Amino acid sequence: MMDARRPWMDEELALLRDGARRFFERECVPNEMAWRAQHHAPRDIWTKAGAAGLLCASIPEAYGGGGGNFLHEAVIVEEQAYSMSQSFSNNVHSGIVAHYILAYGSEAQKKRWLPKLATGELVAAIAMTEPGAGTDLQRIKTHARLDGDWWRIDGSKTFITNGLHANLVVVAVKTGAEAGAKGISLLVVETDTAAGFRRGPLLDKLGQRNLDTCELFFDDVKVPATHLLGAEEGKGFVQLMQQLPRERMLIAVVAVAMMRRAIDETLDYVRQRNVFGQPLMAMQNTRFKMAECETQARAAQAFVDDCIAKLMKGELDVPTAAMAKWWTTDTLCRIVDECLQLHGGYGFMNEYPIARLYADVRVTKIFGGANEVMKEIIARDLEKR
Repeated sequence: MMDARRPWMDEELALLRDGARRFFERECVPNEMAWRAQHHAPRDIWTKAGAAGLLCASIPEAYGGGGGNFLHEAVIVEEQAYSMSQSFSNNVHSGIVAHYILAYGSEAQKKRWLPKLATGELVAAIAMTEPGAGTDLQRIKTHARLDGDWWRIDGSKTFITNGLHANLVVVAVKTGAEAGAKGISLLVVETDTAAGFRRGPLLDKLGQRNLDTCELFFDDVKVPATHLLGAEEGKGFVQLMQQLPRERMLIAVVAVAMMRRAIDETLDYVRQRNVFGQPLMAMQNTRFKMAECETQARAAQAFVDDCIAKLMKGELDVPTAAMAKWWTTDTLCRIVDECLQLHGGYGFMNEYPIARLYADVRVTKIFGGANEVMKEIIARDLEKR
Protein backbone atom coordinates (compact mmCIF):
# COMPACT_ATOMS: atom_id res chain seq x y z
CA MET A 1 0.00 0.00 0.00
CA MET A 2 1.35 3.43 -0.92
CA ASP A 3 2.07 5.82 1.96
CA ALA A 4 -0.71 8.40 2.04
CA ARG A 5 1.21 10.77 4.33
CA ARG A 6 2.20 13.23 1.65
CA PRO A 7 2.47 17.02 1.91
CA TRP A 8 -0.15 17.50 -0.80
CA MET A 9 -2.62 14.79 0.25
CA ASP A 10 -6.17 15.81 1.19
CA GLU A 11 -9.43 13.99 1.82
CA GLU A 12 -10.57 14.07 -1.81
CA LEU A 13 -7.30 12.61 -3.04
CA ALA A 14 -7.35 9.97 -0.31
CA LEU A 15 -10.80 8.83 -1.46
CA LEU A 16 -9.60 8.70 -5.06
CA ARG A 17 -6.57 6.66 -3.97
CA ASP A 18 -8.79 4.17 -2.14
CA GLY A 19 -11.08 3.83 -5.14
CA ALA A 20 -8.15 3.33 -7.51
CA ARG A 21 -6.61 0.70 -5.22
CA ARG A 22 -9.85 -1.26 -5.04
CA PHE A 23 -10.27 -1.13 -8.81
CA PHE A 24 -6.79 -2.46 -9.58
CA GLU A 25 -7.01 -5.15 -6.90
CA ARG A 26 -10.40 -6.29 -8.19
CA GLU A 27 -10.13 -5.93 -11.96
CA CYS A 28 -6.43 -6.35 -12.72
CA VAL A 29 -4.36 -8.14 -10.06
CA PRO A 30 -6.18 -11.51 -10.37
CA ASN A 31 -5.71 -11.47 -14.15
CA GLU A 32 -2.20 -10.10 -14.57
CA MET A 33 -0.44 -13.45 -14.99
CA ALA A 34 -2.86 -14.49 -17.74
CA TRP A 35 -2.47 -11.12 -19.42
CA ARG A 36 1.31 -11.46 -19.26
CA ALA A 37 1.05 -14.76 -21.08
CA GLN A 38 -0.92 -13.19 -23.95
CA HIS A 39 1.00 -9.86 -23.87
CA HIS A 40 -2.10 -7.72 -23.51
CA ALA A 41 -5.19 -7.03 -21.43
CA PRO A 42 -8.72 -7.28 -22.85
CA ARG A 43 -10.19 -4.20 -24.50
CA ASP A 44 -12.93 -3.80 -21.88
CA ILE A 45 -10.44 -2.92 -19.13
CA TRP A 46 -10.45 0.56 -20.65
CA THR A 47 -14.21 1.05 -20.40
CA LYS A 48 -14.16 -0.36 -16.86
CA ALA A 49 -11.44 2.13 -15.89
CA GLY A 50 -13.45 4.91 -17.51
CA ALA A 51 -16.59 3.95 -15.59
CA ALA A 52 -14.52 4.00 -12.38
CA GLY A 53 -13.38 7.56 -13.06
CA LEU A 54 -9.73 6.60 -13.53
CA LEU A 55 -9.26 7.97 -17.05
CA CYS A 56 -8.54 11.64 -17.84
CA ALA A 57 -8.80 12.62 -14.17
CA SER A 58 -7.03 15.93 -14.81
CA ILE A 59 -9.03 16.90 -17.90
CA PRO A 60 -11.74 19.56 -17.34
CA GLU A 61 -15.28 18.35 -16.75
CA ALA A 62 -16.40 20.41 -19.75
CA TYR A 63 -14.63 17.83 -21.92
CA GLY A 64 -15.81 14.79 -19.98
CA GLY A 65 -12.82 14.52 -17.66
CA GLY A 66 -12.59 14.40 -13.90
CA GLY A 67 -11.88 18.10 -13.47
CA GLY A 68 -8.82 17.43 -11.33
CA ASN A 69 -5.14 18.22 -11.69
CA PHE A 70 -1.76 16.49 -11.73
CA LEU A 71 -2.25 15.30 -8.13
CA HIS A 72 -5.29 13.28 -9.17
CA GLU A 73 -3.28 11.64 -11.95
CA ALA A 74 -0.44 10.97 -9.52
CA VAL A 75 -2.48 9.02 -6.96
CA ILE A 76 -4.04 6.89 -9.71
CA VAL A 77 -0.77 5.99 -11.42
CA GLU A 78 0.89 5.34 -8.04
CA GLU A 79 -1.73 2.77 -7.13
CA GLN A 80 -1.56 1.22 -10.58
CA ALA A 81 2.22 0.91 -10.38
CA TYR A 82 2.23 -0.37 -6.80
CA SER A 83 -0.32 -3.07 -7.65
CA MET A 84 1.82 -4.03 -10.68
CA SER A 85 -1.25 -3.62 -12.90
CA GLN A 86 0.75 -2.32 -15.85
CA SER A 87 -1.42 -4.03 -18.45
CA PHE A 88 -2.77 -0.75 -19.81
CA SER A 89 -0.93 2.55 -19.90
CA ASN A 90 -3.06 5.21 -18.30
CA ASN A 91 0.05 7.41 -18.30
CA VAL A 92 0.11 7.46 -22.10
CA HIS A 93 -3.66 7.66 -22.48
CA SER A 94 -4.64 10.20 -19.80
CA GLY A 95 -1.37 11.81 -18.79
CA ILE A 96 0.13 12.34 -22.23
CA VAL A 97 -2.22 12.09 -25.22
CA ALA A 98 -5.23 13.70 -23.53
CA HIS A 99 -3.05 16.63 -22.49
CA TYR A 100 -1.64 17.12 -25.97
CA ILE A 101 -5.21 17.46 -27.20
CA LEU A 102 -6.15 19.73 -24.29
CA ALA A 103 -3.10 21.98 -24.78
CA TYR A 104 -2.98 22.21 -28.57
CA GLY A 105 -6.30 20.98 -29.91
CA SER A 106 -9.00 23.18 -31.34
CA GLU A 107 -12.31 23.40 -29.52
CA ALA A 108 -13.81 21.01 -32.05
CA GLN A 109 -10.95 18.52 -31.54
CA LYS A 110 -11.32 18.65 -27.75
CA LYS A 111 -15.05 18.01 -27.93
CA ARG A 112 -14.60 15.26 -30.51
CA TRP A 113 -11.97 13.20 -28.67
CA LEU A 114 -11.60 14.03 -24.98
CA PRO A 115 -15.02 12.80 -23.75
CA LYS A 116 -14.48 9.45 -25.47
CA LEU A 117 -10.99 9.15 -23.99
CA ALA A 118 -12.48 9.76 -20.55
CA THR A 119 -15.00 6.94 -20.90
CA GLY A 120 -12.55 4.52 -22.51
CA GLU A 121 -14.58 4.41 -25.71
CA LEU A 122 -11.35 5.52 -27.38
CA VAL A 123 -7.91 4.20 -26.40
CA ALA A 124 -5.02 6.58 -27.04
CA ALA A 125 -1.41 6.08 -28.08
CA ILE A 126 1.39 8.39 -29.16
CA ALA A 127 3.66 7.37 -32.02
CA MET A 128 7.06 9.02 -32.03
CA THR A 129 9.76 6.33 -32.09
CA GLU A 130 10.85 4.76 -35.37
CA PRO A 131 13.28 1.93 -36.14
CA GLY A 132 15.95 4.52 -36.94
CA ALA A 133 14.87 7.37 -34.68
CA GLY A 134 14.25 7.00 -30.97
CA THR A 135 15.56 9.66 -28.63
CA ASP A 136 16.64 11.78 -31.63
CA LEU A 137 13.18 12.68 -32.92
CA GLN A 138 14.54 15.15 -35.43
CA ARG A 139 15.55 12.16 -37.58
CA ILE A 140 12.07 10.72 -38.04
CA LYS A 141 11.24 9.66 -41.60
CA THR A 142 7.47 9.16 -41.37
CA HIS A 143 6.09 11.99 -43.46
CA ALA A 144 2.81 13.56 -44.41
CA ARG A 145 1.91 15.71 -47.42
CA LEU A 146 -1.12 17.94 -47.73
CA ASP A 147 -3.45 16.90 -50.55
CA GLY A 148 -6.42 19.24 -50.64
CA ASP A 149 -8.40 18.70 -47.44
CA TRP A 150 -6.32 15.68 -46.40
CA TRP A 151 -2.93 14.80 -45.03
CA ARG A 152 -1.50 11.61 -46.50
CA ILE A 153 0.85 9.75 -44.13
CA ASP A 154 3.54 7.24 -45.08
CA GLY A 155 5.94 5.56 -42.68
CA SER A 156 6.15 3.34 -39.64
CA LYS A 157 6.50 3.62 -35.87
CA THR A 158 7.75 1.12 -33.33
CA PHE A 159 7.56 0.39 -29.57
CA ILE A 160 4.06 1.89 -29.44
CA THR A 161 2.45 1.48 -26.03
CA ASN A 162 -1.32 0.73 -26.16
CA GLY A 163 -0.70 -0.08 -29.81
CA LEU A 164 -3.00 -3.09 -30.03
CA HIS A 165 -6.17 -1.36 -28.85
CA ALA A 166 -5.46 2.25 -29.84
CA ASN A 167 -8.33 3.93 -31.70
CA LEU A 168 -6.67 7.35 -31.53
CA VAL A 169 -2.97 7.83 -32.27
CA VAL A 170 -1.05 11.11 -32.11
CA VAL A 171 1.63 10.66 -34.78
CA ALA A 172 4.83 12.69 -35.10
CA VAL A 173 5.46 13.25 -38.80
CA LYS A 174 7.57 15.36 -41.12
CA THR A 175 5.26 17.81 -42.89
CA GLY A 176 7.78 20.24 -44.29
CA ALA A 177 11.08 20.40 -46.11
CA GLU A 178 12.75 22.15 -43.19
CA ALA A 179 15.55 20.17 -41.61
CA GLY A 180 15.35 18.93 -38.06
CA ALA A 181 12.77 20.08 -35.56
CA LYS A 182 11.12 22.77 -37.68
CA GLY A 183 9.58 20.26 -40.07
CA ILE A 184 7.80 18.11 -37.46
CA SER A 185 4.03 18.20 -36.89
CA LEU A 186 1.58 16.15 -34.84
CA LEU A 187 -1.37 14.54 -36.63
CA VAL A 188 -4.21 12.68 -34.93
CA VAL A 189 -5.21 9.42 -36.63
CA GLU A 190 -8.55 7.74 -35.94
CA THR A 191 -7.45 4.19 -36.64
CA ASP A 192 -10.91 2.60 -36.92
CA THR A 193 -11.59 4.44 -40.17
CA ALA A 194 -8.04 4.92 -41.52
CA ALA A 195 -7.53 2.93 -44.70
CA GLY A 196 -3.90 1.91 -45.06
CA PHE A 197 -3.29 1.76 -41.31
CA ARG A 198 -1.86 -1.53 -40.03
CA ARG A 199 -0.64 -2.91 -36.72
CA GLY A 200 2.30 -5.26 -36.48
CA PRO A 201 2.33 -8.27 -34.15
CA LEU A 202 2.70 -7.72 -30.42
CA LEU A 203 6.36 -7.29 -29.53
CA ASP A 204 8.06 -9.88 -27.33
CA LYS A 205 9.55 -7.70 -24.59
CA LEU A 206 11.93 -8.46 -21.72
CA GLY A 207 9.54 -6.92 -19.19
CA GLN A 208 6.11 -5.30 -18.98
CA ARG A 209 4.90 -8.31 -20.93
CA ASN A 210 1.29 -7.64 -19.91
CA LEU A 211 1.28 -4.28 -21.72
CA ASP A 212 0.45 -4.31 -25.44
CA THR A 213 3.29 -2.86 -27.50
CA CYS A 214 3.58 -3.11 -31.26
CA GLU A 215 4.64 -1.49 -34.51
CA LEU A 216 2.27 0.74 -36.48
CA PHE A 217 2.36 1.15 -40.25
CA PHE A 218 0.94 4.01 -42.31
CA ASP A 219 0.58 3.28 -46.01
CA ASP A 220 -0.82 6.41 -47.66
CA VAL A 221 -3.17 6.92 -44.71
CA LYS A 222 -5.56 9.81 -45.31
CA VAL A 223 -6.16 12.09 -42.33
CA PRO A 224 -8.45 15.13 -42.48
CA ALA A 225 -6.54 18.41 -42.56
CA THR A 226 -8.49 19.39 -39.45
CA HIS A 227 -6.66 16.66 -37.48
CA LEU A 228 -3.44 18.66 -37.25
CA LEU A 229 -2.69 19.54 -33.61
CA GLY A 230 -2.07 23.25 -33.33
CA ALA A 231 -2.93 26.19 -35.50
CA GLU A 232 -0.11 25.61 -38.00
CA GLU A 233 2.22 22.86 -39.15
CA GLY A 234 5.83 22.58 -38.07
CA LYS A 235 5.14 23.09 -34.35
CA GLY A 236 5.22 19.44 -33.33
CA PHE A 237 8.71 19.41 -31.87
CA VAL A 238 7.99 22.47 -29.73
CA GLN A 239 4.75 20.86 -28.53
CA LEU A 240 6.61 17.69 -27.59
CA MET A 241 9.26 19.63 -25.66
CA GLN A 242 6.67 21.67 -23.78
CA GLN A 243 4.92 18.55 -22.50
CA LEU A 244 8.03 16.58 -21.52
CA PRO A 245 8.50 17.93 -17.95
CA ARG A 246 5.01 16.77 -17.02
CA GLU A 247 5.49 13.40 -18.72
CA ARG A 248 8.82 12.83 -16.98
CA MET A 249 7.24 13.59 -13.62
CA LEU A 250 4.69 10.85 -14.24
CA ILE A 251 7.57 8.45 -14.82
CA ALA A 252 9.21 9.60 -11.57
CA VAL A 253 5.94 9.13 -9.66
CA VAL A 254 5.65 5.58 -10.98
CA ALA A 255 9.30 4.86 -10.15
CA VAL A 256 8.84 5.75 -6.49
CA ALA A 257 5.68 3.61 -6.25
CA MET A 258 7.58 0.63 -7.65
CA MET A 259 10.42 1.21 -5.17
CA ARG A 260 7.86 0.95 -2.39
CA ARG A 261 6.41 -2.27 -3.79
CA ALA A 262 9.86 -3.85 -4.08
CA ILE A 263 10.75 -2.93 -0.48
CA ASP A 264 7.42 -4.16 0.90
CA GLU A 265 7.69 -7.46 -0.97
CA THR A 266 11.22 -7.96 0.32
CA LEU A 267 10.38 -7.09 3.92
CA ASP A 268 7.66 -9.73 3.87
CA TYR A 269 10.08 -12.28 2.43
CA VAL A 270 13.06 -11.69 4.77
CA ARG A 271 10.83 -11.84 7.84
CA GLN A 272 9.52 -15.26 6.86
CA ARG A 273 12.61 -16.83 5.30
CA ASN A 274 14.88 -18.68 7.75
CA VAL A 275 18.61 -19.05 7.06
CA PHE A 276 21.00 -20.80 9.44
CA GLY A 277 18.25 -21.12 12.02
CA GLN A 278 17.13 -17.52 12.12
CA PRO A 279 14.98 -15.15 10.04
CA LEU A 280 16.87 -13.55 7.16
CA MET A 281 15.87 -10.16 8.59
CA ALA A 282 17.90 -10.91 11.73
CA MET A 283 21.13 -10.88 9.75
CA GLN A 284 23.09 -7.64 9.72
CA ASN A 285 23.67 -7.61 5.98
CA THR A 286 19.93 -7.91 5.35
CA ARG A 287 19.12 -5.19 7.85
CA PHE A 288 21.69 -2.82 6.36
CA LYS A 289 20.56 -3.49 2.79
CA MET A 290 16.93 -2.84 3.72
CA ALA A 291 17.95 0.32 5.57
CA GLU A 292 19.78 1.54 2.46
CA CYS A 293 16.82 0.80 0.19
CA GLU A 294 14.36 2.53 2.52
CA THR A 295 16.57 5.61 2.79
CA GLN A 296 16.93 5.89 -0.97
CA ALA A 297 13.18 5.46 -1.48
CA ARG A 298 12.35 8.15 1.05
CA ALA A 299 14.86 10.55 -0.51
CA ALA A 300 13.34 9.87 -3.91
CA GLN A 301 9.84 10.47 -2.57
CA ALA A 302 10.87 13.79 -0.99
CA PHE A 303 12.48 14.92 -4.26
CA VAL A 304 9.46 13.92 -6.31
CA ASP A 305 7.04 15.61 -3.91
CA ASP A 306 9.10 18.81 -4.17
CA CYS A 307 9.00 18.58 -7.97
CA ILE A 308 5.24 18.02 -7.85
CA ALA A 309 4.85 21.16 -5.73
CA LYS A 310 6.84 23.11 -8.35
CA LEU A 311 4.77 21.61 -11.17
CA MET A 312 1.53 22.64 -9.46
CA LYS A 313 2.85 26.22 -9.24
CA GLY A 314 4.00 26.21 -12.85
CA GLU A 315 7.63 26.44 -11.71
CA LEU A 316 9.01 23.02 -12.73
CA ASP A 317 11.79 23.58 -15.26
CA VAL A 318 13.08 21.13 -17.86
CA PRO A 319 16.43 20.34 -16.15
CA THR A 320 14.79 19.57 -12.80
CA ALA A 321 12.25 17.28 -14.44
CA ALA A 322 15.16 15.55 -16.20
CA MET A 323 16.89 15.11 -12.84
CA ALA A 324 13.77 13.55 -11.36
CA LYS A 325 13.35 11.18 -14.29
CA TRP A 326 16.91 9.84 -14.45
CA TRP A 327 17.63 9.70 -10.74
CA THR A 328 14.40 8.01 -9.67
CA THR A 329 14.59 5.39 -12.41
CA ASP A 330 18.27 4.67 -11.71
CA THR A 331 17.49 4.41 -8.01
CA LEU A 332 14.53 2.16 -8.73
CA CYS A 333 16.68 -0.29 -10.67
CA ARG A 334 19.30 -0.38 -7.90
CA ILE A 335 16.68 -1.00 -5.21
CA VAL A 336 14.95 -3.76 -7.15
CA ASP A 337 18.31 -5.43 -7.82
CA GLU A 338 19.16 -5.39 -4.10
CA CYS A 339 15.72 -6.70 -3.20
CA LEU A 340 15.93 -9.53 -5.72
CA GLN A 341 19.33 -10.54 -4.30
CA LEU A 342 17.80 -10.86 -0.84
CA HIS A 343 15.21 -13.28 -2.27
CA GLY A 344 17.99 -15.65 -3.33
CA GLY A 345 16.99 -18.22 -5.92
CA TYR A 346 13.31 -17.44 -5.45
CA GLY A 347 13.99 -13.97 -6.78
CA PHE A 348 14.64 -15.53 -10.15
CA MET A 349 11.24 -17.19 -10.29
CA ASN A 350 8.49 -15.31 -12.11
CA GLU A 351 5.88 -16.46 -9.60
CA TYR A 352 7.49 -13.99 -7.18
CA PRO A 353 6.59 -10.34 -7.80
CA ILE A 354 10.20 -9.22 -7.33
CA ALA A 355 11.29 -11.19 -10.41
CA ARG A 356 8.60 -9.55 -12.53
CA LEU A 357 9.51 -6.15 -11.11
CA TYR A 358 13.16 -6.72 -12.02
CA ALA A 359 12.24 -7.23 -15.68
CA ASP A 360 9.59 -4.52 -15.73
CA VAL A 361 11.61 -1.63 -14.29
CA ARG A 362 14.62 -1.84 -16.60
CA VAL A 363 12.90 0.04 -19.40
CA THR A 364 12.24 3.04 -17.16
CA LYS A 365 15.83 4.17 -17.75
CA ILE A 366 15.11 4.16 -21.51
CA PHE A 367 11.60 5.45 -22.22
CA GLY A 368 10.58 9.06 -21.74
CA GLY A 369 14.05 10.02 -22.91
CA ALA A 370 17.06 7.83 -22.14
CA ASN A 371 18.79 8.70 -18.87
CA GLU A 372 21.96 9.67 -20.73
CA VAL A 373 19.92 12.33 -22.54
CA MET A 374 18.53 13.54 -19.21
CA LYS A 375 22.08 14.09 -17.97
CA GLU A 376 22.94 15.98 -21.16
CA ILE A 377 19.94 18.28 -20.60
CA ILE A 378 21.14 18.97 -17.06
CA ALA A 379 24.74 19.51 -18.20
CA ARG A 380 23.69 22.03 -20.84
CA ASP A 381 21.82 23.97 -18.18
CA LEU A 382 24.90 23.94 -15.95
CA GLU A 383 26.95 25.45 -18.79
CA LYS A 384 24.69 28.51 -18.75
CA ARG A 385 25.49 29.36 -15.14
